[in-house]
Amino acid sequence: MEQHDAVEVIIAKRDGGRLSDSQIDWVIDAYTRGEVAEEQMSALAMAILLNGMDRGEIARWTDAMIASGERMDFSSLSRPTVDKHSTGGVGDKITLPLAPLVAACGVAVPQLSGRGLGHTGGTLDKLESIPGWRASLSNEEMLAQLESVGAVVCAAGAGLAPADKKLYALRDVTGTVEAIPLIASSIMSKKIAEGTGSLVLDVKVGTGAFMKDLARARELAETMVALGTDAGLPTVALLTDMSTPLGLAAGNALEVAESVDVLAGGGPSDVVELTLALAGEMLLGAGVDDVDPADRLADGSAMDAWRAMIRAQGGDPEAALPVARESHVVAAPTSGVLTRLDAMAVGLAAWRLGAGRARKEDPVQAGAGVVWHARPGDTVTAGQPLLTLHSDDPDRFDRAVATLDGGFDIAAPDTAYSPSSLVLDRID
Repeated sequence: MEQHDAVEVIIAKRDGGRLSDSQIDWVIDAYTRGEVAEEQMSALAMAILLNGMDRGEIARWTDAMIASGERMDFSSLSRPTVDKHSTGGVGDKITLPLAPLVAACGVAVPQLSGRGLGHTGGTLDKLESIPGWRASLSNEEMLAQLESVGAVVCAAGAGLAPADKKLYALRDVTGTVEAIPLIASSIMSKKIAEGTGSLVLDVKVGTGAFMKDLARARELAETMVALGTDAGLPTVALLTDMSTPLGLAAGNALEVAESVDVLAGGGPSDVVELTLALAGEMLLGAGVDDVDPADRLADGSAMDAWRAMIRAQGGDPEAALPVARESHVVAAPTSGVLTRLDAMAVGLAAWRLGAGRARKEDPVQAGAGVVWHARPGDTVTAGQPLLTLHSDDPDRFDRAVATLDGGFDIAAPDTAYSPSSLVLDRID
């Protein structure tokens, strides 16, 4: 590998230049090995945030991150593989019903997931509220479960894109999380290294999402779809609305319970709609066009796949889920039509109740979170429960209630309400 100097690479990007392939290969490799110092990578990350990267640079950066670790191989499986990645939102429990639903349609779903940080919940934290369930599997266990059950949700192994793990932590503390080239390469390096046959992205946009405006969300989606395409991984993205939280609950065990309702053929209509939309895209990517996923929800086979998936990872799908020790009701202050329920306010409230963490090492409360009893468009009466807050620690209620102040609007009873679309656009 051609040798470079960290300062030379930083200056090239600081001055708006294009990094060469060998500069990118060297800096990722040297940083992973500890040869490039944290402060040097911080400076480079900031230069990338400010000056951007072109499609070729981002593709090479992604390749270099993949090359820092191992690649997985699912070619031995008897069925096609497809994965889904969401950029994260409030009440976004879609992975939970989606993975077993797609498995019930004959496609294997290797879902390498993460933990929550800040106001967005992590899929692994949600599933860990199920007694006995474990997130860590060896590659051999993962392959065996994909063959027998068809779905696995587990933690990514340390061997997958280790450069990303190191850079992700650095971006978090240097104000460079928002750089689209770094977000896109972080997500796609892991998904390409994972070896799935096709990929569906759910890119959230709105107050409760990482991307607040549609133009930047679209840029991120287009960048990731291009990265997948260039790497030979068929990728499609849906831009979906995250101004209102998904479903009727945010919090670990609360979201598992809602997911089980969906798998039982019920559940909130928006969660069902998005689950089916993403399932349709995943089946299309896997080349399966003779199965309607709605039928698999209705006939109970998706629920069967869920139970098998939970059992295979040591969990008891029949066990009672944890319930928080204390609850607090927020009542509707006036009568009328609920016209807005802000996803960010709800997400922050759930976090303050103990459902999320401020630092990676913080514990989470399985039963903590927020349940809302009305959605935008619903008529509410003054004094009726609008939200119920759940926590093991009653001292947390005041701060959570303060977070929700200004987080919803109730208009006059005769106000016309027109709902926004859940799926805003499709990018392939």
